[in-house]
Amino acid sequence: MPDEPSPADAAKLARGLVEPLGDRWAHVQAVAARAAELLPAVSPPDRDPLISAAWLHDIGYAPEIGATGFHPLDGARHLRHLGWPDVVVNLVAHHSGARFEAAERGLTPELAAFPVPAGSCLDALVTADLTTGPRGDRLGFAERIAEILERYPADHPVHRTWTKAAPVLRESVKRTEERLAAQPR
Repeated sequence: MPDEPSPADAAKLARGLVEPLGDRWAHVQAVAARAAELLPAVSPPDRDPLISAAWLHDIGYAPEIGATGFHPLDGARHLRHLGWPDVVVNLVAHHSGARFEAAERGLTPELAAFPVPAGSCLDALVTADLTTGPRGDRLGFAERIAEILERYPADHPVHRTWTKAAPVLRESVKRTEERLAAQPR
């Protein structure tokens, strides 16, 4: 791996791990494209890490690296093992309210090995992921949450997670939209 991996390196790694997963690959490509649209909402030094994390956020679903069955943790562990920068690793670890699902699954101590990224970059990654449907279609935040909740029964950890996480993540999306609106036209 190069000393400073680029978004192109992230896309290549994601393709190798996620493309075989079918619709998940369409989702990842669309999240990366959405993240590119959100670049004005983050500071220039955070732009490449945002795009890289958007490409890599779901690599933990790949069976060859999925050790715990919790994709943010598995993806972050794999990236750390490969030597990716901490900012990208931590964004993957904490994308889209991972702390809520970690609590549901009893994996909070494991996730705590990865510091929560501060600032606009995590908000933008949440926004990119949670305004993109599972097949890459553009959705509003409320539509995306409803879609997730419909896929899982009420007693499933994922359903419980999103019920708790949605209000917090809605604020991430709102902050990103406010940052975009504040940009000069």
